[in-house]
Amino acid sequence: MRESEALSDLIGDIYDAALDPSLWSGALGKTREFVGGQAAVLCWKNAVTKCGCSDHQDGGLDPHYVQLYFDKYVRFDPFTMGQCFAEIGEPVVIADLVPSEDILDTRFYKEWVRPQGLVDCVVCVLDKSATGAALVGVFRHERDGIADEETRRRMRVIAPHLRRAALISRAIDLKTTEAATFADTLDRIKAGMFLVDAAGRIVHTNASGHAMLTQGSVLCAARGRLTTHEPIAERELYEIFTLAGRGDTTAGSKGIAVPLTSNTGERYVAHVLPLTSGARRRAGTSYAAVAALFVHKAALEMPSPPEMIAKTFKLTPSELRVLFGIVEVGGVAETAEALGIAEATVKTHLQRVFVKTGTGRQAGLVKLVAGFLNPLVD
Repeated sequence: MRESEALSDLIGDIYDAALDPSLWSGALGKTREFVGGQAAVLCWKNAVTKCGCSDHQDGGLDPHYVQLYFDKYVRFDPFTMGQCFAEIGEPVVIADLVPSEDILDTRFYKEWVRPQGLVDCVVCVLDKSATGAALVGVFRHERDGIADEETRRRMRVIAPHLRRAALISRAIDLKTTEAATFADTLDRIKAGMFLVDAAGRIVHTNASGHAMLTQGSVLCAARGRLTTHEPIAERELYEIFTLAGRGDTTAGSKGIAVPLTSNTGERYVAHVLPLTSGARRRAGTSYAAVAALFVHKAALEMPSPPEMIAKTFKLTPSELRVLFGIVEVGGVAETAEALGIAEATVKTHLQRVFVKTGTGRQAGLVKLVAGFLNPLVD
């Protein structure tokens, strides 16, 4: 199959999964095939508490190792902080995050990576919160080799579609949603949801959407067409509606999340899901709709304390891990054991942390971190 055909097929499956979570496994399987690798996973990682969970996977990894990772090894994963702080939509690989000489000494590599024959992982951040990030990752086996520029390019191509689907899944906020019975579940969706045609005419609205239109502070209906109080946002939405009418591939890279502001200053965000192919087509056909618009209040997003510390003092992911290891665990030997690296490696990173932060003792590092964690501390 040519790349354009494979891409179109994959994007359709990704958007179908936004409505029907049971389809994520198949969509991730095609993601793995398109990008190149052994397995694909959609997961959430917390850079502060060093925990995580797998939302969906394609079955390419041994279930025993998947469970082992989230039960035990996520705490030792040297890549978590770097992955969570990466730019949204920009692929990163192992070499971007941790020097190779640091990796080989870790428990994570010796006990989890090497036994599976894995050699690399290309990851994209899809969304961030104050503590972590939603990620999609494709693992590379020895037979696949280290991820190259072509691997990055392919991940970069599908990242906007994966992000759009993940954000819409969150906006829908339903435990189970069958695409075939989509119309029957609209009123259960907390977000305001509008089915629109390519010209932005409203053809169906759920209960929350009706409430928004009645209030009129964020969206209005003018002669049956959806309008906003912001001309720029309105133009962007109408451009997306037009693109949605042309198919999945054209719509994915535009307007992943369109910001809206109410006439009272409250901030909202809108996500657009094309309804032009796959299982989604059955949802829109009865209404002659080409897209579903989901609108909900925007959550306040702030950088996590580790990310702020890293940016303030220009710390590498490895240095940041050692900093928090020293603060949370206590000493060099204890930190080395907890992180699964050599004491000499901890000492090297610690000296660099002292220089960059202008501290000279571990007690100074504890005070520094506490200042970022508690905004009331001077």
